[in-house]
Amino acid sequence: MFRHVEQMYQAVALEGRMNRLVLSAFVVSMLVSANLATAQQLTATAAKPASATPQPGTPAGQSAEKSSLIVTKDYIIGPEDVLEITVWRNQDLSKVVAVRPDGRISMPLIGDVNAVGRTPSQLTEEIASRLKEYKENPSVAIVVKEVNSYAVYVLGEVQKPGKYPLKSKTTLLQGITMAGGFTQTAARNKLVVFRFVDGGSGDERIKASYDDIVLRDGYRQNIELKPGDTVVVPAETMVLMP
Repeated sequence: MFRHVEQMYQAVALEGRMNRLVLSAFVVSMLVSANLATAQQLTATAAKPASATPQPGTPAGQSAEKSSLIVTKDYIIGPEDVLEITVWRNQDLSKVVAVRPDGRISMPLIGDVNAVGRTPSQLTEEIASRLKEYKENPSVAIVVKEVNSYAVYVLGEVQKPGKYPLKSKTTLLQGITMAGGFTQTAARNKLVVFRFVDGGSGDERIKASYDDIVLRDGYRQNIELKPGDTVVVPAETMVLMP
């Protein structure tokens, strides 16, 4: 009888050891599977190409934000701009000139040169080409010393009426801010922007309302100002007059 009990005890102990071995093998298998899945996920993440869209706060994103403020990609010379023209190894031909109201500049030897509507590189090529009649392989460089043609005018009921340079992309509300904002008598919902029209067909009148821009769905009225624009803020008394 005791022998039979001992055999039963040994059988139970053997079954317990087998169960523990099976459980240990199962745990090991689960750990291996988890590690394999993690490794595959890390490999897929590393292989995924970086997004081409610049993210805010990154150098690429900051560069995109700054470039959005550029008024024009290619600077176009205008009246009243001041140019420094240097001809290599020739002080007599090198000079600082202002663009006249007729759009031209005066140079020694070659006389008047049309500057308005051209980029500095285009004007450089023109001057160098005309100097070839007097000098072999002239080397010309132009530096825009003063930018006076890129400006807007803000008039009427603002704190500081006057002419303001366009140093970066500027909206209607930003232009009014540069002029110190509205006065107490300003008719801020009767804003008018006068803009030159190409071809000399007169001025274009663009109307805008401050309340529509700020309080309503009129953000499109907050237009981007262009060189030569005149912003007029009338007084309330002028609006009420018949």
